[in-house]
Amino acid sequence: MNHIPKSRFVAWLGGVLACLVLLGAGVTYIVVGVNGRSEVNRTTAREQIVGSPDMNPTAIREAVAKAGLKNVSDIPTCTVANQPITNGDEARCFASYMRIHALEASGGLTYAQMGQFLTKAGTATSDVTKAAIDPQTHKPVQNAARQTWVTETALTTGLNMAYFAQQVSYFAIVMGACMLVIGIGLGVLTVFTIGLTPWRTAEAQTGGPPVTK
Repeated sequence: MNHIPKSRFVAWLGGVLACLVLLGAGVTYIVVGVNGRSEVNRTTAREQIVGSPDMNPTAIREAVAKAGLKNVSDIPTCTVANQPITNGDEARCFASYMRIHALEASGGLTYAQMGQFLTKAGTATSDVTKAAIDPQTHKPVQNAARQTWVTETALTTGLNMAYFAQQVSYFAIVMGACMLVIGIGLGVLTVFTIGLTPWRTAEAQTGGPPVTK
């Protein structure tokens, strides 16, 4: 009696199942990636953020020079001046300009470089023994200028997360496309080497109905 070798049938079945799994996973990845990118754009745009007029490389360099800031090497090269922020790339660009603005407000000092307290003369210090005492709370007077960096860090973290989420969505789309290509290739290879219906192929070759073992 004619038959299909069991190994041949298992190989065909494994190839078909792997092809279907890869195609399904590829489509899922692409759908998730596209939806993720749309969500990033939607949530970013709804905040109604608009770049300030100095958020371009030329204007910000002039602002840095005017403020007398030194060693500011990370001048942004992107531009969002007077533009609405609607996606992850623009959010990241806006965040990079926010950092320059924070440096301008602090005289070039980062949060860690600023004194934690204020003296009676209004200068910053991290020495609690030199800090002025608040007459109401009887505690050292905090340096309010540090709040600029706290706010800047919180906002830029959210903006940079939008950029990160957008990149993850792009990665998902690319991975989905790769899975589709691999799945299609595996399906073609399976059909080319074994056939679309191996039992019929075996029957045509041997002239009788195939039986699997």
